[in-house]
Amino acid sequence: MHYHLDAVGGIAGDMFVAALLDLHPELAPVAIAAVRAAGLGESVGLTHQAHADGVLTGSRFVVDGPPVDEEWGHDQAQGHRHAHEHGQAHAHVHWAALRRRLEASALDAAVAERAIDVFGHLAVAEARVHGKAVEDVAFHEVGAWDSIADIVAASALLAALGTTSWSIGPIPLGSGRVRTAHGLLPVPAPATVLLLEGLACFDDGFAGERVTPTGAAIVRHLAPAQGLGPLPRRLRRSGHGFGTRRFEGLSNVLRILEFAPHHGQAGPRGDNVVVIRFEVDDQTGEDLALGLERLRDSAGVLDVSQLALTGKQGRLVAGVQVLARPDALDAVTDACFRETTTLGLRLSPTQRLVLPRHAYTGSDGSRAKLAYRPDAVTAKAELADLAAEPGHAARQARRTAVERAALADAAESDDER
Repeated sequence: MHYHLDAVGGIAGDMFVAALLDLHPELAPVAIAAVRAAGLGESVGLTHQAHADGVLTGSRFVVDGPPVDEEWGHDQAQGHRHAHEHGQAHAHVHWAALRRRLEASALDAAVAERAIDVFGHLAVAEARVHGKAVEDVAFHEVGAWDSIADIVAASALLAALGTTSWSIGPIPLGSGRVRTAHGLLPVPAPATVLLLEGLACFDDGFAGERVTPTGAAIVRHLAPAQGLGPLPRRLRRSGHGFGTRRFEGLSNVLRILEFAPHHGQAGPRGDNVVVIRFEVDDQTGEDLALGLERLRDSAGVLDVSQLALTGKQGRLVAGVQVLARPDALDAVTDACFRETTTLGLRLSPTQRLVLPRHAYTGSDGSRAKLAYRPDAVTAKAELADLAAEPGHAARQARRTAVERAALADAAESDDER
């Protein structure tokens, strides 16, 4: 599935979450459960609600609660919240402490990795702005519990969507000044400017803060292509996520367009990746398996494979190959060193061709992967969903039923379009 961001009013964390939930309202419990798992208690209210501004209809993601959640160890309350976001008072928290809390939380590993990657982009930008080491960065506006809720909810939704690609249209920069913990700053805020580097921006004549640091960090995490591109796609639906600010004559929404592959034009899609290779000869097989599974769940990792090799003095060693997104290379190499005992990595930038794919989920929860080949659509049932079946014959029957249902759904969806 491909998603395109259309920043009509701008981009903020709550607007991104709201737009995705407008597309997939069934995922609201997933987003809320993740925020709870991250450590934000019941005192913080989380609701996904319908919203209209008299022109467009969509939804909002509303976070309510106390000005400071002491459970997150904020140092002190501040007095400003970015215009696109929830309008609450906020606090500041050190990046290193926030990362440790996310790592130690009850979040699924894939969700925690995404949230840490988003905050990591913010930390690097703040470090550049203030001329300090990344580990010494303290978040102010984006360290508040409501920004944490936005980023964790966004990470949970992205993990739930599975394999996706992203693109983005030109981004409205806005103008004026914004009051922050550092005083009055120009719009966009300096950290936001760094996060938007390389993306097409424009001035649409509407003043104010149009892109928040949280929104910009989520965009940086997505690493979107600039523009939808020439590849034919089938537009499935759109979602509108509203911000809190109102503009005269402009809907303050982030629109997300959801596209499926154009089956008649399906074919391989090329992109750039980095291949990471290394060997391990002093880690138990049991622990290495666990480490590689965690590595596979890391944000930015596309695939992990392992093969048996013969090393020095005829010793059996494990050869590991990791496929990673170039924009996430630093985080992925850190994860390689953290999860295994290897002392060195070999990096090779390369190109790959991949077929368009879609994740199917049936009404009974059964799952399959659909691949759109040049001459046909193929389906493969998720092995984990077959594990409860008693014996090979039962598993094979279940596999066949799920794959037939997935192919029928794909054919029906294609007819509807």
